[in-house]
Amino acid sequence: MTANFAEVSVQVGGTKIQLFKGGSGEPLLLLHGSGGNRGWLRYVQSLADKYTVYLPTHPGFGASERPDWIRNMQDLACFYTWFQEEQGLEGARCIGFSMGGWLAAEMAVMCQHSFSKLMLVDPVGIKPQSGEITDIFLIAPAQIAELSFHDAKQVPEYDEIYGQTPTAEQAALAERDREMAVRLCWKPYMHDPRLPTLLARVRLPTRIVWGREDRLVPAECGQLYQKAIPGSDLVIFESCGHSPQIEKPEEFAQIALEFLGP
Repeated sequence: MTANFAEVSVQVGGTKIQLFKGGSGEPLLLLHGSGGNRGWLRYVQSLADKYTVYLPTHPGFGASERPDWIRNMQDLACFYTWFQEEQGLEGARCIGFSMGGWLAAEMAVMCQHSFSKLMLVDPVGIKPQSGEITDIFLIAPAQIAELSFHDAKQVPEYDEIYGQTPTAEQAALAERDREMAVRLCWKPYMHDPRLPTLLARVRLPTRIVWGREDRLVPAECGQLYQKAIPGSDLVIFESCGHSPQIEKPEEFAQIALEFLGP
C-alpha cells in the first residue's frame, strides 16, 4: 500500500485551509476530530484506494487560518457547506470522526443535499443520558491519548503518532488546536441540545460506528444517534476504544468500504 496524496492550500470565504487530497474515484470527505488532523494514516490510504479522499484541516487547527467569525459548531458547519460548494463536493460521501462526526451531523441537518452517504465514528454532539463525555479540556494531552484506545498495543501506528517527543512547533500547534476546540465545543460542552430533535430531518443512508470500550464518549451515545436518525444502523467494534479507524484500521476500512459502496 503506497501513499499517494498532495497537501495543498485552498481558500474559502477569505480563509485559507490545509487540505490533503489523494486517491481516485468518487469523492469522499473526511472530517477530523478535536485532536487535529493526523494526516494520511493507514486507514485513509485504504479508503483512497477506492475513492478520491478530501481530508481538510478545520479552520483554526494545524496550518489552517482561524477566522474570527467561526465561534461554534454551527458556524463551522456553515463554513464547510461553503467548502463543499467551492470544491464541488455537494452530495459526496462523508465520514466524520468524534467532533468531526458532530460537525457532519450538523451539516446534514442544515443542508439536505450535503451528503449522499454519511458515516459517524464515535461522534460527540449528543449528551448521554446516564454517563458523561470526558472533559478533555481538564486533562493533559497524554491522558487523552491514553483514553483514546482500549489497548494501545493493538494500534499499528501508535509509535508514529505518539512515539516522538513533540518539537516546540508541534507543541504550539497542538495548543492552538486545543484553543480552537474550546472555542467550538465548550458551552454547552461537546453537544448541541437541539441536535437529537433536528436529526429527524436526515434522510440519507447513515452508519454509526462505535468502539465498545470508548472511554471518552459513552457507547450509549451511539444508540441515541441511531434512534435520532431515521433508518440508520449501528456497528459496534468489540475490544476497541474511541478511535477504531486507528486502533483497528483494517477492520474499520472493511466496514467503511462496505457501507460507502454502491
